[in-house]
Amino acid sequence: MKVREIVRKYEGKRENLLQILHEIQDNDPQNYISKANITVLSEEMRIPLSDITGTASFYSMFSFQPRGKYIIRVCASPPCHIMGAETIFEVISRELQIDKSETTTDGLFTLEETSCLGVCSVAPAVMINDTVYGNLTGEKIKNIIEQIKKKEGK
Repeated sequence: MKVREIVRKYEGKRENLLQILHEIQDNDPQNYISKANITVLSEEMRIPLSDITGTASFYSMFSFQPRGKYIIRVCASPPCHIMGAETIFEVISRELQIDKSETTTDGLFTLEETSCLGVCSVAPAVMINDTVYGNLTGEKIKNIIEQIKKKEGK
């Protein structure tokens, strides 16, 4: 779906800017909001580029850099940290051979750190796209990654 179509879907209303940004990002094969899309959005909604960029950059779920098909967000909140989030991060990093804010060479995974997923009762936790996984161990996260790779034929 193109930016103009998305803006029309939301009637170009400023109060729908976050939903519009989400939809633009979700419809991009590289899971990000490009400068070109921000420019078209600014023109279509008559909102300054700086306002759109400022709004999108405030939220960690938006990216201005190309990312993988699967965004792995490791929770770094105090409960997750205490329960072993750093170990989970290291296992993912080793398994995928990437570090924080990097994407695998095949474009399948991007690894990010987030301040809180709001699921402290199942710490340590990660979110992969829109799915939360909790009570993780190194072995559990390896299995989750393997299942995704199998699904993708990798």
